[in-house]
Amino acid sequence: MIIGLDDTDSRDGMCTTYLMAVLISKLIPYGKLKDYPLLIRLNPNIKYKTRGNAALAIDIEFNDRNDSEKVKELVIDTVERMAVFSEENTNPGIVFIENSTQSMTNDLSVFSMRAVQDVLEIREAKEILSRHDIAHKGYKNERGLIGALAAAGFALCGLPDYTYELIAYREQKSWGSLREIDPGSVFAADAATHPDTWDTVDIENERIVFAPHSPDPILFGIRGNSEEAVRRAFSLIRSEPVERHVVFKTNQNTDMHLIRAKIQEVKEDRSYILEGVVIKPPKTITGGHIIVEISENGTSIECAAFEPTKGFRRIIRELRAGDEVKVFGSVKDRTLNLEKIRIDRLNMQELRNPVCCDKRMKSMGKEQGYRCGKCGSIRKEQVIETIQRNILPGFYEVPPCARRHLSKPLVRFSKELN
Repeated sequence: MIIGLDDTDSRDGMCTTYLMAVLISKLIPYGKLKDYPLLIRLNPNIKYKTRGNAALAIDIEFNDRNDSEKVKELVIDTVERMAVFSEENTNPGIVFIENSTQSMTNDLSVFSMRAVQDVLEIREAKEILSRHDIAHKGYKNERGLIGALAAAGFALCGLPDYTYELIAYREQKSWGSLREIDPGSVFAADAATHPDTWDTVDIENERIVFAPHSPDPILFGIRGNSEEAVRRAFSLIRSEPVERHVVFKTNQNTDMHLIRAKIQEVKEDRSYILEGVVIKPPKTITGGHIIVEISENGTSIECAAFEPTKGFRRIIRELRAGDEVKVFGSVKDRTLNLEKIRIDRLNMQELRNPVCCDKRMKSMGKEQGYRCGKCGSIRKEQVIETIQRNILPGFYEVPPCARRHLSKPLVRFSKELN
């Protein structure tokens, strides 16, 4: 049986990954998991999300097939006991897949990917559940059925790319209090396991970034390429007592949310890889955000490096008109929130006033040419000069403190960097 869960959390406490961790321990008498539990990050731009828009799924192999109904009752009881129904945006969903067909697999492979990249309606999930007679239970407006079905779909169809995350959970008596984690041990764990783990610390900004600040049950999460890597880092970290920990297989840090498209094809609340040419100098707006506009075949879009991206903004400030770039990020209000940028070609030329008598000539007015202030010589046109640039072609990314769950860090890139 594949069990999918979503939308049981709240901003003030509960976390769906914790509910799944508790459920896994309750299911031990009934069988064993066929694979790692799945932690699936859905479209990060959905307005209804609580925090990271995560859905969960497990695939359990029963000791006794007659336990199917008991397990369903256990799952439903656990959700009803632990989900925060009082939260306005908490609308839990549970999905049970016991028998799959090729038609179901085909439908879910498309639906699950759309849940990561697109904006879905509740009715779309319910249509698939009905079409394939999939057992399920939804609460309140039943929006959680979208994520629960998507996560179950990935458990059925597999992930095209994946990473691992070890999530450690706090003892309940500590929920809501400041987390006790020894910073030195975290930096030491990163040094011992990077690049097989990442986004544990932010070296440049001297920050620990693997622990949330919200009052939920998570103590910290370690991301990496393998279970061995995240467990090794975990063994090196000194912290307050851990109630339990789980290693999840996940689509985090895979860029699964990104759609390759033309600028003219962009829709709100989706994430894209776009190519274009910088058409004007970057500008700084209130709050320290940097905006640069790129164009492709006459259609343009503004791209933003917001203040939380810290030093990444320096790269964006150095762009000039004529630079050819590829941008990665999510679109909101017709602006792409930059997660990464690849500078393919720098414009090394600039039109400038001619030099005469060791000084730049002065413009005499629109289309009237340029005059030397010393000898009076006149030139009709500006000249093209080669200029020095303070950046090089290549990939640049936001720092770990600003990285989104799905964004693929450069440490996971290989041939793309060449």
